[in-house]
Amino acid sequence: MFIGVPRETHRLEHRVGLSPYAVARLSQYGHTVVVEKDAGATAKFSDSEYEAAGAQIVYSSEEAYKRADIVCRVGILSTEELDLLKPGLVICAFHHLAVAPRENVERLARFETTIIGYEIIEDEEGDHPILAPMSEMAGHMAVQVAAHYLQNEAGGRGILMGNVPGVAPPTVLILGAGSVGNSAARQALASGAHVIVVDENLAKLRALRRELSGQVVTAVAGMAQLERFTSIADVVIGAILNPGAQAPILVTEDMVKAMKPGSVILDLAVDQGGCVETSRPTTIDDPTFLVHDVVHYCVPNMTANIARTASRALANAVLPTLKNMLRSGLREALRDPGLAKGVYMYEGQLVNEQVGAILGLPAVPLADLVAEG
Repeated sequence: MFIGVPRETHRLEHRVGLSPYAVARLSQYGHTVVVEKDAGATAKFSDSEYEAAGAQIVYSSEEAYKRADIVCRVGILSTEELDLLKPGLVICAFHHLAVAPRENVERLARFETTIIGYEIIEDEEGDHPILAPMSEMAGHMAVQVAAHYLQNEAGGRGILMGNVPGVAPPTVLILGAGSVGNSAARQALASGAHVIVVDENLAKLRALRRELSGQVVTAVAGMAQLERFTSIADVVIGAILNPGAQAPILVTEDMVKAMKPGSVILDLAVDQGGCVETSRPTTIDDPTFLVHDVVHYCVPNMTANIARTASRALANAVLPTLKNMLRSGLREALRDPGLAKGVYMYEGQLVNEQVGAILGLPAVPLADLVAEG
């Protein structure tokens, strides 16, 4: 099989779809990996490293797509990249099709493309093994970012993310107790903050409280409680995951208006539409904006700023799934229900009901298509 690794074209996307280590492992199994020239440059992986791992370096994105049976990339395809596709291609990435333009999804269907979303692949326990390392890193980074934007010169309240004797620590409100929220809670607690974690899943809250020795406040909160929590928070971290679908709005504009001046919101669900009503996507080089004197940080690909670590973690997480697909063939591999849940589109047929409902497109059960094949 031929695996293609194109250079990411989205602005300030520094990550790469496969690391040299992953390329070496795939090459050992007899597969051919074609890597676009300088695909890993901003993650500090040189072309010579890829060649030493067994990759073939190609000199255009078109060649990386046209020579491949499976493409491994990081982010969703741009409109321009759709022109490079060949019929029947399998594309693995963080696609987030629920917020993709409908016309792009329709074009993917015409190419009979198979779209596998890293963010919705599950394991036997129902966790998301490829999304998890990105979520953990984002949660860790969120507290570091919040600490920066709480400073005066960054537009914040002039608060230290720490615990100074005689001074009350900052309050960090985390919405969601999944991988992002868990990581953020640990980091915020280690920094000395007063931490409140909200989730509707009581089992997750109980597990988090037990793991952190009861040092965080946990709550199953309705809108009235969220209004109270947001009004006292110095930092709000939106860590809501609704796999394959748009994130629900939990923080309304009225709540933002009632927050303390110079407080900070990090909406880490912005790549799924955001869980804060006043959020809109920003970029690494222009990451924040003010609404009602509250700093908003809404970078969808924040781990692109730690590209080397993120690329290595992504490749390590992807490799077992990719090896399974290559060993047994995609149709056979889809007998794994966790991988099957990661399929948005199969040979041009949309199979994800949530995306179909959001975009107003018909969805067909994947099991029916695989059985027919």
